[in-house]
Amino acid sequence: MDALLIVDAANVVGSVPDGWWRDRHGAAERLRDALVAPAADGLPGLLAPPLELVLVVEGAARGVESVAGVRVVPAAGSGDDRIVQLVADEGGGRDCLVVTADRGLRERVQALGARVTGPRAVWGPGRGGA
Repeated sequence: MDALLIVDAANVVGSVPDGWWRDRHGAAERLRDALVAPAADGLPGLLAPPLELVLVVEGAARGVESVAGVRVVPAAGSGDDRIVQLVADEGGGRDCLVVTADRGLRERVQALGARVTGPRAVWGPGRGGA
């Protein structure tokens, strides 16, 4: 079974002070597009392919569409709650990694058996928060 990589879009986008707040939808699309390579190649030292990559969006980013390799899942309410639900529903029995810097969310998904890493894992050196 493929590994599962879940990315907290709001948290990862928010880790880069590049004016994302002026266009939240566009920022989420840029993140989605940046995730195509990790979806195919994995995250060195963290998660090897094959993997399923899920980008969870909320708020103004809800209209972002999936692309090949990146499934975009909108959160009707809290993005954190949707991520926890995905880990519970789809993470069992396979390696599950959640990308977020949100401490509360980290604790919730770790309690379900997921591993966690920070935004730098997907942005690369020089971009992103812890």
